Amino acid sequence: MSRKEGSLEAPTRHPIDWQGPDYYDDAKLMAELERVYDICHGCRRCVSLCQSFPTLFDLVDESDTMEVDGVDKGDYYKVVDHCYLCDLCFMTKCPYVPPHEWGVDFPHLMLQAKAQRFHKSGARFRDRVLTNTDAMGKFASSPGISQMMSGLGNTEVFRVSLEKTLGVHRDAPLPRYSRPTLEQRAQEQVQTIPPTPVGDTSGKVALFATCFANYTQAELADDFMKVFQHNDIQIEPATSLQCCGMPKLEIGDMESVARLKAHNIPRLAELVRQGYDLIAPIPSCVLMFKQELPLMFPDDEEVALVQRAFFDPFEYLWLRHKGGKLKTEFTQPLGNITYQPACHQRVQNFGPRTRDILALIPDTQVHTIERCSGHDGTYAVKLETREASLKIARPVVRQVDRTQPDHHVSDCPMAASHIGSQRTGLGDKPGNALHPISLLRQAYGL
Repeated sequence: MSRKEGSLEAPTRHPIDWQGPDYYDDAKLMAELERVYDICHGCRRCVSLCQSFPTLFDLVDESDTMEVDGVDKGDYYKVVDHCYLCDLCFMTKCPYVPPHEWGVDFPHLMLQAKAQRFHKSGARFRDRVLTNTDAMGKFASSPGISQMMSGLGNTEVFRVSLEKTLGVHRDAPLPRYSRPTLEQRAQEQVQTIPPTPVGDTSGKVALFATCFANYTQAELADDFMKVFQHNDIQIEPATSLQCCGMPKLEIGDMESVARLKAHNIPRLAELVRQGYDLIAPIPSCVLMFKQELPLMFPDDEEVALVQRAFFDPFEYLWLRHKGGKLKTEFTQPLGNITYQPACHQRVQNFGPRTRDILALIPDTQVHTIERCSGHDGTYAVKLETREASLKIARPVVRQVDRTQPDHHVSDCPMAASHIGSQRTGLGDKPGNALHPISLLRQAYGL
């Protein structure tokens, strides 16, 4: 039975043929964009997910024919520019994804359009800088530069200059870069703990710090090390790694993604062969290794090896809990929590495990807000998309305002800070927009 006839089959993802000649054929891309846009126009279920769909529907409704054939193909990229590959339309809304005969994969079609544009003309300087996360992190966290940025980074003169020169919106919160890094802080806290396998977990974990968290969220090292060690899990940082490649994927720079993969995968695969499971503090990085790289390199055995060993942190802890190995003797209640699950975590299809773990804590109420934060790495900081990001975030902000929580959390630190900075019910209380692993440590009283 096909999906069109009411099948309950799971969506099927096909490999990304980014090295094939048809992938960069402009005429074939335009024809496929027109086909998929016409299907989306006739359905419109995804109108509330992001700005891509309202942009498309406005183009159609304002055209002479009020159909897709009336839209100037030169405007097709206006839709592409608002897609940040969150995957929610594919995983939660679209009734026409494979194995349906129409075979719609909107996010990966948008990726193909981004890749084709990058192949032809590259990316603007701003986007190359913002997606070169390792280099930016090393530079911004270096002695002298980080101190200068802490003093000048939020002055009006600096922010206006940054907006005019790079197109970074003057009101967008900037990350704070610092040293030592997350990886360095974690290395100092390594303890030898005999691994205890439970289910699919080995009890021995390598933490992939990620480029963003490594330089801007170093304090997460303390929280991850304390929580995992408290639960008798051997944990240590994976070292000598680079960016997962997600920022480059989002601008269609496929060759850079391949170079990062060539650096990271052999190192991670060797850790897996040594008995380590893999985790990362940011869902986008987990998704990159669990989905995007395997689809880009479907025949690479080491990519598949890493894919099977990669877990979201709370997915991992929940698997341990199911096996009776998660400690639930919590000493500190957390009160009311608003929790916004990151889109790149939701589409991994392992369930709301962050919520489930936090709900184990006595006298703690978790209010889940299953709406996008609108941040997406760079989307919320760019001049041309900042307002759209705030519009997408508004339902989350309103729910936080109504709840007046003691804490607001998201599995993505960028999403949490984006919501927490918008004068919500959190006010300006520093530290109230946290990673959930930090709250878990607090509940343990560690």
